[in-house]
Amino acid sequence: MGAVLKLCMGPALLSFPKFTEKQEWITIENGIGTVGISNFAQEALGDVVYCSLPEVGTKLEKQDEFGALENVKAASELYSPLSGEVTEINEALAKTQGL
Repeated sequence: MGAVLKLCMGPALLSFPKFTEKQEWITIENGIGTVGISNFAQEALGDVVYCSLPEVGTKLEKQDEFGALENVKAASELYSPLSGEVTEINEALAKTQGL
């Protein structure tokens, strides 16, 4: 017997992370998107010494650069996976880059 696939459409599908080619991910819950970077990208970066995040209220278009993460050897830019407005940032990350 062949494999059975279940396709989810609508809000249930959006609650799972969607990844970009550049290792960012987004989940959407109740119309609010949360963005992060993949475990692979975190491991490749190693210890982060500086984190640049956008200000609340910043309007972004898909693929706009919105910040950067730096380690002692290099910087990695962050790109928006969708268009929208920044409504909140991770204050703990802004204060303690190694999170």
